[in-house]
Amino acid sequence: MIRTVPETGSTNADLAAQLRGGEALGEGDWLVADRQTAGRGRQGRTWFDGHGNFMGSTIVRPHERDPAPASLALVCGLALYEAVVPLLADPSGLRLKWPNDLMLASAKLAGILLEREGEAIVIGIGVNLAAAPKLPDRATMALSDIGPSPDRDTFAQGLAASMDREIERWRSFGLEPLTRRWESVAHPLGTSLTVMPPGEEPIEGTFAGLTADGALQLRLADGQRRVIHAGDVMLGQEET
Repeated sequence: MIRTVPETGSTNADLAAQLRGGEALGEGDWLVADRQTAGRGRQGRTWFDGHGNFMGSTIVRPHERDPAPASLALVCGLALYEAVVPLLADPSGLRLKWPNDLMLASAKLAGILLEREGEAIVIGIGVNLAAAPKLPDRATMALSDIGPSPDRDTFAQGLAASMDREIERWRSFGLEPLTRRWESVAHPLGTSLTVMPPGEEPIEGTFAGLTADGALQLRLADGQRRVIHAGDVMLGQEET
């Protein structure tokens, strides 16, 4: 079920509040807003709410035998990638960036925010369908920059279906095929990265793939590998 509202503060905050209030939200239900006045990205950033863009949230209720909930960031990234690919005449420039950004031509096209609420995971997704913000520290773009702006409601239906498929694969087959597929559509091995782990100075290196549990591996200048479980990542091409 996809429920649409003309305006709200944050679809993630709304679903979290409903969960806290004991509402029986089903996995796979979505809340989509025409406008968000307090949308949030990772690290507390404000999320751009351009008219015609996709701004929506859903929930996943992890089961005891599911893979680790943190790996849902990879699941959502793949679901988003698969929803966008059919909209592109040439999808070769579409790439995932760890942990949960979708890039097009080295510019940010979409982002994902996962937040735990009790036993559930609230997943917020924002996609620049019609317009992209101008940011001082990174390039952004919208699908409208390379063609007609996709219809928001049609995109929402495609994304919801893609998410259902990827969650079923995650539950049925585990992390090994998930990480292999994610790496196949991510920035290539050897890509220059700058990682900003929480509370640390930036670390420079190159992409060395994912660990078995989906963490980022960064190859440092001295050849050692550093495993990153959390942090912001900038591609070499993103630097301004």
